Amino acid sequence: MNIAVCVKQIPDPAVPGKLDADHTLDRSGDPILDESDSYGVEMALQLADKAGGGDVVLVSMAPEGATKGIRTALAMGAARAVLVTDDALAGSDSLSTAKVIARAVERAGDVELLLTATESSDGYTGTIPGQVAELLGWPSLTFAKHVEIGDGKVTIQRQTENGYDVVEASLPAVVSVTAGVVEPRYPSFKGIMAAKNKPVDTVTVADLGLDAGQVGWAGARQQITAVTAAPERQAGEKIEDDGETYQRIVEFLENLKVV
Repeated sequence: MNIAVCVKQIPDPAVPGKLDADHTLDRSGDPILDESDSYGVEMALQLADKAGGGDVVLVSMAPEGATKGIRTALAMGAARAVLVTDDALAGSDSLSTAKVIARAVERAGDVELLLTATESSDGYTGTIPGQVAELLGWPSLTFAKHVEIGDGKVTIQRQTENGYDVVEASLPAVVSVTAGVVEPRYPSFKGIMAAKNKPVDTVTVADLGLDAGQVGWAGARQQITAVTAAPERQAGEKIEDDGETYQRIVEFLENLKVV
């Protein structure tokens, strides 16, 4: 069974982040694998083993030369990767990103399942999985805390506030997994050494059959006009209890439209 996994390479969270002049995140440092994507990689490896074999291929979109995060996922056991890197991608919004990922999945070959995180740790839009599924024409199953494959179907337990729902769909499909769906393995020394020689298919926007006007700032449907610091938290109001304080509390909650 061939499984693709979306992996995002993000600036190291341990290093204070900063913005470029265009208000976008500075990605000039050495990026690392987004921790949220490590769960998808591990899930894919386990599903491939249970299916009796198959490739796990990584799909990533990153600036030129950004391979550290990919090599980490390859060291975990993935077989190969498709890396889309192009100056034209700078400023891409979520839909443009989804278009690139969908084309990269198609380029990856006979993929039966695409796994993603629910959202990236540096973007938090949470829209990419559904958009990619729509572009591919595949079912979308989200917030999976458990995944099973069998009889040409994928069955998940979808995390909810009160427990979980059991949802299934025919393959191929897109599934987003929550943190904790499995426990990601640590790359072994043997895996790290082997990852250096695993193939990474580096492609451009043109290689995917996309026009530069469809991605990046040219294709973005949103514009960042300004970025300001969040206001400091103000001190709360202290009320001395004089026996009638409950009325003040009720008035306060009514103003908030809580009661």
